[in-house]
Amino acid sequence: MNRLLRSPRLSIADRFADAGLWLMAVLNLSAAICFILTLLSLSPAHAADDACGGRNLIADMRASDPVRFAALERQAAAVPNGKGIFWKIEKAGLAPSYLLGTMHVTDPRVLAMPTGADAAYETAKTVIVESDEIVDDRKAAAALMMQPELTMFTDGKSIKDFLQADEQEKLTAGLKRRGIPLTLVAKMKPWMIASFVALPACELSRKAAGASFLDKKLAEDALTQGKALKGLETLVEQLKAMDALPVQFHLDALIETLDLGDTVADVMETTTELYLTGDTGMVMPLMKAVSEEKSPDNSTDYADFEQRIVIDRNKTMASRAKPILDGGSVFMAVGALHLPGNEGVIELLREDGFTITAID
Repeated sequence: MNRLLRSPRLSIADRFADAGLWLMAVLNLSAAICFILTLLSLSPAHAADDACGGRNLIADMRASDPVRFAALERQAAAVPNGKGIFWKIEKAGLAPSYLLGTMHVTDPRVLAMPTGADAAYETAKTVIVESDEIVDDRKAAAALMMQPELTMFTDGKSIKDFLQADEQEKLTAGLKRRGIPLTLVAKMKPWMIASFVALPACELSRKAAGASFLDKKLAEDALTQGKALKGLETLVEQLKAMDALPVQFHLDALIETLDLGDTVADVMETTTELYLTGDTGMVMPLMKAVSEEKSPDNSTDYADFEQRIVIDRNKTMASRAKPILDGGSVFMAVGALHLPGNEGVIELLREDGFTITAID
């Protein structure tokens, strides 16, 4: 099979895919991860660096192989509910509710929300987020400390026990560039270490400085305004979803992500602009297509990732949201990648009798 979006230099699509799975995982689980990051110290150099930069890689992808990219666009267009991040939820006899697909970052463009979302939020009596524990650091810390095995090696091992010599050297150098000594994080699970390298330093810096990502800001505002706040998952459930994936899958993705260096900022910018234009249906097909072309033997790992990190959680979110939405006047905010697809939150809620339409 020909390589997708081939180019003479390292394929832009390949670079996007290398960090893509980790970035999607981090952005889908950052209710838990962002809390943990605030508990860990970052180097002063990075704490002062909050300019993200990065460039959108989509134009380069389209130019490198327009025929294949057009095919990918057609595939994305066929994804149910793959266009739009702001939706209206209706059911006879109920005040309307609203659903916002979020990106769990502190980028001001994301925090601004789409047109109409602010007004919908103001009229809502109840706010739903993925986890309401994000507004109570002490409660969240207590819950996570009760199950340290989800984030740390608790059997006497460390990340070094799973690495070849060249991999350890690469990991040491990659973390050093971020101002993080390997000895400081060696007892962490590899996916936890990846949370430091799959996001640009600017994003980590803003979060460490106390900036709220979109979901957390919505939750904090709900409490300030006297609205009811409801969570659909616990932080422990979110961490279990990631920890359930094979260790080798995490290790391979961690090493590949470190190889990207500063390109991770381009991946973040590309993902952010896909989000801002509402093209959520493009992200997973792009990840899947390039991952299959690049590593055909890893198709099972990709399917496991999609099942555990996206689909299984979609079902949990939809089932727990239904009784809350049955009260009407709700503003629901969950990660945008949980919305599209036949097994996405939107289709699952429609099966429960809700009428859901996109708001331009």
